[in-house]
Amino acid sequence: MAQACHAAQVIIALVPIVGIGFSALVIFFALLWKHTEIKLRISKNTYNPPVFNWKLFALFSGLCLIGTGISISVVFILISGLTYGLLGGIIPLVLGIMLLIFYKLISDGK
Repeated sequence: MAQACHAAQVIIALVPIVGIGFSALVIFFALLWKHTEIKLRISKNTYNPPVFNWKLFALFSGLCLIGTGISISVVFILISGLTYGLLGGIIPLVLGIMLLIFYKLISDGK
């Protein structure tokens, strides 16, 4: 019985290691495939670089962070009052407000 217990512990310890290894392989080959595809498209003059929409990113992430920050802050205030743990909700709240200010500045500039 003791042998089976040690074997089970070894298998349980190896599962995350093997999972991380296979995940790294999949990510590596996906990046290699994407890189090769982009190289071929550049050589054929059919590559269009992606355009990132900063306005939409600032708006969406700002709203998500404000919602998360408010809900976490309310829960922490109800559970433990005004403690340092409240920073876990105030920090995303302030980051969300800053992103919405950034969105407003970008919108006014264009």
